Amino acid sequence: MDVGDHAAKSGHVPVMLGRVLEVLTPAVDATAIGRDPVYLDATLGMGGHAEAMLRAVPRLRLIGLDRDATALERSARRLAPFGDRVTLEHAVYDEIPAVLRRLGVPAADAVLFDLGVSSPQLDEAGRGFAYSYDAPLDMRMDRTQRLTAAEVVNGYPPAELARILREYGEERFAQRIAAAIVRERERAPLDSTRRLADLVRTSIPAATRRTGGNPAKRTFQALRIEVNGELDSWRRALPAALGALPVGGRVAVLSYHSLEDRITKQVLAAQAADTTPPDLPVPLPEHEPRFRLLTRGAELPSDEETTTNPRAGSVRMRAAERVREAT
Repeated sequence: MDVGDHAAKSGHVPVMLGRVLEVLTPAVDATAIGRDPVYLDATLGMGGHAEAMLRAVPRLRLIGLDRDATALERSARRLAPFGDRVTLEHAVYDEIPAVLRRLGVPAADAVLFDLGVSSPQLDEAGRGFAYSYDAPLDMRMDRTQRLTAAEVVNGYPPAELARILREYGEERFAQRIAAAIVRERERAPLDSTRRLADLVRTSIPAATRRTGGNPAKRTFQALRIEVNGELDSWRRALPAALGALPVGGRVAVLSYHSLEDRITKQVLAAQAADTTPPDLPVPLPEHEPRFRLLTRGAELPSDEETTTNPRAGSVRMRAAERVREAT
């Protein structure tokens, strides 16, 4: 049984699994690097990618991070057969440098980020991530934190609500939805996903409701990003991960909306650029690219995968390899 079949039989299908393995395994070849390689899964989730990597590379050591304690508990059970090759940490991915220091690990040879909401977060109605269930407006990936979606919709000023919906949800009708939220919360606090989804639906023009899927999708995305500070964390996390890679180390990023992918593209492009001043006749060694891109633009999943695994439909993958030490 190959790693893909094993993952499917476990009930969780990791997104773009074959391509992730193809991109990352060259960086964790123990024979090439002369020691046991380290794989950092910065968004462990259900542990599907991590299990596949551990099966594919016998001497691999896994460091798995997740801010969601439930995800860590489930992954610990799944990865238990790998024994002391597995270290799991309750941490947000922008804490990578601190985690590696605490563990005494000088570098990570391969790093994976599978961004967005994990399967258990979507599937557990009580978490409040999905508009398809009626649940408390929560949306916390880390349930030890204070801020919830209910606090955002009931406490933020109208202008701030509109900004979040516009910037994080790319919502054309942000102003209208924010105004409707304010009117509704003056009558009674908004505390359920269904009430919010219904409110969004009635706040936008009827013609718009008939296309593009559930009209609440963009609002829920915006609130989730705000509650979990996702974009700010991501702006810190990717550079931190790149800094942890040795020469030959690789990173792969799976993004699920344009905001994450845009940050990824900008950071990787900057690291893969020659920064020699344009008025000099030859490139300077200290200004040569630190990374090379392993993907041409953003790679998409196959049609077959999006058919069998609908959650892969919006994914975009980018990857890079360190080719030069930082100076």
